[in-house]
Amino acid sequence: MIRFIRYTAILATVWLASCTTVLEPKPVDLLVDNLVLNEPNDVEPARIGAYSALRGMAATNMMAGDFTADYIRHNGTFNDYRELGTKQITSSNGAPASLWSNLYRTIYVANFVLEKLPPISGVSAATKKQVLAEMRFLRGYANFIGANTFGDIPKVTTTDQGTNRNIPKTPKADILASVLEDFRAAETDLATIEAGSTAQVVNGTYANKITAQAMLARYYLYQKNWAQAEVYATRVIDAKVYSLETNFEDIVSKDFTRESILEVGYGLSDDPGTSNFGLTNLFVGRREVIPSDQVVVSLLSTESGTRRATVAFNSQNLQGDDNGWTMQKYGTADNDNNNIVLIRLAEMYLIRAEARAQQNKLTGTAGAIADLNVLRARAKAPNVSAANQAEAISAIERERVYELAFEGHRWFDLIRTGRLQAVMTAFSPNWKATYDRWPIPNGEIQRNPALKDAQNPGY
Repeated sequence: MIRFIRYTAILATVWLASCTTVLEPKPVDLLVDNLVLNEPNDVEPARIGAYSALRGMAATNMMAGDFTADYIRHNGTFNDYRELGTKQITSSNGAPASLWSNLYRTIYVANFVLEKLPPISGVSAATKKQVLAEMRFLRGYANFIGANTFGDIPKVTTTDQGTNRNIPKTPKADILASVLEDFRAAETDLATIEAGSTAQVVNGTYANKITAQAMLARYYLYQKNWAQAEVYATRVIDAKVYSLETNFEDIVSKDFTRESILEVGYGLSDDPGTSNFGLTNLFVGRREVIPSDQVVVSLLSTESGTRRATVAFNSQNLQGDDNGWTMQKYGTADNDNNNIVLIRLAEMYLIRAEARAQQNKLTGTAGAIADLNVLRARAKAPNVSAANQAEAISAIERERVYELAFEGHRWFDLIRTGRLQAVMTAFSPNWKATYDRWPIPNGEIQRNPALKDAQNPGY
């Protein structure tokens, strides 16, 4: 039974479970079939279980966005990271398997709560409304990542094991339509947070109305609905619940900053630094991957300003093909920077800048350039200028590299802007057009008869 007494116990249990599923993630229908939600005392453990499931997908979500693209070089011995670093990805790679498993773990727990909570007596209407809205948000978030990473994926809407053992792919467009429905429902029912609320309320641990609005801004950006992307990014910024940190270095070195809208946390008892997918282990302990020369050059440029703190150089690492550079954003629990941020306020400025540029709103206080210069000012970098729309859009792409490096956006950005093939063929001779999607994990195809002969093209 998932009826834990302490939050830390839940996190530790989920992490220990995830260590055993690195190479062979559990099938969708067996993810969390021992959850209990029968009475009011069960609500909070089930709720936390859903966030713990989200937490399980955070590291490989980041890897999809940045390891698939041009931000890393392979520097170790693990085959999974050799494939990602050398751009020779196969359907047996453990990273897609881990992400898939945790995506569907999140969806399963969300569906479980959505099914079981409504009829329970003794739970206030306000609590039901908030928790059910959180489940809609979490399910929408998982499906959003799944559809943009794998393309067409199974649409899991129930906890029925018989149904979940044999689910075919649903077209990506239909998955994204369900994501929009979930996000809109979440925005309607999630708690409203006012400016000036305490840090404990808005530190990014649980979803609130602004969290849903932030994901709607990202959703509409990906859909090229520029007007709505601008509207929702503006709602998040103008709410003034979250604020940019004065020093960018704090984004690198601290957890739960003032601009963190959604963040998954780890403690001393469950720091993920020693697992195959532990970011500290990969970047620092084993140095399985190192920042690519291209991203290092970008981050060290004058235009990046203090964003150069994202990487650090150590001459003692200079051996073989090692360039001596290390990514700094994910440390250990002792360092107070081992969390993974999924959404932060700076992204909203970048979304609004891009949405405005695409609508040819370039100058003035409500223009794209003004939004970029807010981030430039924080980074102590020179103001940017653009003579036309094309220059503004190019500046925004560069700014997303400076600001969001190693937060899981790069591959998705290149895909949605149509720049993937040009950038990646220049980066690696092994790049194939089919790498615009990750492969469906082999184990899932073997377990789910409806996925037979449904592997993504090229794998």
